[in-house]
Amino acid sequence: MRAYGARLAARLRPGDLVILSGPLGAGKTTLVQGIAEGLKVRGPITSPTFVIARVHPSLHQGPPLVHVDAYRLGGGLEVDDLDLDASLEESVTVVEWGEGLVEGLSEDRLEIHIDREDGDDARVVTLRGVGARWADTPSDPLQD
Repeated sequence: MRAYGARLAARLRPGDLVILSGPLGAGKTTLVQGIAEGLKVRGPITSPTFVIARVHPSLHQGPPLVHVDAYRLGGGLEVDDLDLDASLEESVTVVEWGEGLVEGLSEDRLEIHIDREDGDDARVVTLRGVGARWADTPSDPLQD
């Protein structure tokens, strides 16, 4: 998942919203760690479950990474309180557990669902690009 995230980071740019979903232990935070490595932002990258959101500034003139864990949020009003839209245009924003909560932040977004294979460490990653930003992107933007 970390290597996949690092490859995905090469396709991300300021203004991108990435929504991660999947069961506990699927690898959402590990994927974000890979994205952070690829974006070359300051770490460490840990699950922001209790602080809800962390901003990781770029170390190399790239966009900052806004890492959000919406698991503990009760609904759209609490998402509004985070003011994620204030930094959306200049950041890459990745929201774990954001399905059904943060889609309204942007018409363009990449939705990633991660599943674990039974009895295996393998993962199944399903990507869905929404909006003009991702219109010409194959179902897996890492395969051209």
